Amino acid sequence: MSVGLAKTSDFKFAIETVQQGKCSSMSESSAKRVVVTGLGIVSPLGIGIESFEAGLKAGRSGIAPISLISYSALPGGIGAEVKELTDETAKAKWLKSQRRNLKVMSRDIQLGVASAIIALENAGLNTEQLDHERIGVEFGSNQMYSPPENLMDGAFATRGDHPDFRLEEWGPNGLGKMEPLWLLRYLPNMPSCHISILADARGPSNSLTLAEASGNASIGEALRIMRRGQADVMITGATGTKTGSVKAIHAALQVPLAQYEGEAPETWSRPFDATRNGQVLGEGACALILETAEHAAARGAKVYGAILGTGSSCVLDKEGRPNTRQALVNAARAAFRDAGLTPTDIGHVNALGLSTAYSDAEEAAAIHELFGARGADVPVTAFKSYLGNSGAGSGPLEIAASLLGCTQGVVFPTLNYRTPDPACRLNVIHGSPATLSNKVFLKLSATDFGQATALIAVGE
Repeated sequence: MSVGLAKTSDFKFAIETVQQGKCSSMSESSAKRVVVTGLGIVSPLGIGIESFEAGLKAGRSGIAPISLISYSALPGGIGAEVKELTDETAKAKWLKSQRRNLKVMSRDIQLGVASAIIALENAGLNTEQLDHERIGVEFGSNQMYSPPENLMDGAFATRGDHPDFRLEEWGPNGLGKMEPLWLLRYLPNMPSCHISILADARGPSNSLTLAEASGNASIGEALRIMRRGQADVMITGATGTKTGSVKAIHAALQVPLAQYEGEAPETWSRPFDATRNGQVLGEGACALILETAEHAAARGAKVYGAILGTGSSCVLDKEGRPNTRQALVNAARAAFRDAGLTPTDIGHVNALGLSTAYSDAEEAAAIHELFGARGADVPVTAFKSYLGNSGAGSGPLEIAASLLGCTQGVVFPTLNYRTPDPACRLNVIHGSPATLSNKVFLKLSATDFGQATALIAVGE
């Protein structure tokens, strides 16, 4: 079914594309169908659907040498930047309507707000004509860290004639050197705040900061708000950048980062491949416009698909060590219950695919546990091979990639998958897109801290 005008009959796809009768187990509160009518994409493949989709079709990676910042802890200076969003283009194009607010927007916030503006335009929504009390915002983000230059003047002012920072001098001498609105640039709830203001959204509003798990969780909260009848429209999604100086330092100290001397940067992210040695950091954001099926049909909206269910879990042992496999299994099973589906209904898995030895093996084990005998056959794809890992921003961008593929009846392939790993034993789509008639997919996301989220959607 191609994307087109939404008619009442169109919304049967959320059930009819799944085995008949499967959705009968859905509770009355979850029976209200929620559809995706807008996508706001800000990615290393480009900004907007056209350039993003073109990159996916061409098998083009957005991973390249870092150029937007002067220093980075990333190995070889390799990452996935949104090169189209610069200080100049933010003011002149992507965030032109927000020029006065740019001084209190960090990079993460700019990416997220730009994605929301694009999504509203893509959905054809004029918020001034809607009931503002029935529009809400649920948006995820990473933790946001100040670059050293923001703290430098204040820190130096505490030293006096001493070589070291002196905490007792921070109040009288250091604090006054800080930019007055400094903190507003780095609060993780600010993407939701700015989006709510620009859309005049007076309905439910919330922010979630769960690293890579943020996107599914935010969309899930938006879904439940709409099922409860508290909103007709929700602006949801997530934003994140990991290429900045402090974020990259943290990552370099905490997780394996890819490095292949003498090999092209676009080959460095290798989800599930036997030669993988670490993740590639990136940045990006994606906003989804969710509407009730009735609201979308009433205004003749274009539809990309429907959100059927979500789930979440966190699993740690007594020593605080994460169990990623179990967390993913728990989250996915909760999503299946929420959607009233089973693993047999899934057409493909949109994987976390971090490209680290541990995480990919744990995710593969979770897929095998979930799908049983079908574990080695269910199609799997991993879009971090195109986009790197932006943390919170990754999940919604990857969901958009699956939805756009579904409009053409395909699953876009994983890049750089050449050597199957016996520890994974997955049917990783690679080389060329796979044609699929079943447009129901499972999106998996997880953090390094034992948190996991899962989302089930169906493409139009």
